[in-house]
Amino acid sequence: MKQTYLTVGALLVGLAMIGATPSYAGDGVVHSRSAGQVTACSRYGNYPSCYTAHLQRSMTGKKLVLHHGTRVDCGRDCENTLREATVDFWDTMRENGG
Repeated sequence: MKQTYLTVGALLVGLAMIGATPSYAGDGVVHSRSAGQVTACSRYGNYPSCYTAHLQRSMTGKKLVLHHGTRVDCGRDCENTLREATVDFWDTMRENGG
């Protein structure tokens, strides 16, 4: 019985290594699925006052693709996440005690 569990476990590990890997990059982003773009403007009048990023669909939801290729999970609100991650980054850090 113990040998059966080991055999099944080894089989599952082998299948996971061979067939379960996605055909795209391992970052969880489906690169061919553009979801448009989003623009966020500063609440504090910071310069630059607005920032536009592309959106991509992923297995876990939408991701923002910033200008230098950095990907950020949107969470519930892509526009607010973009604003906090770019134009209002330091103000957000200050408000959150960071």
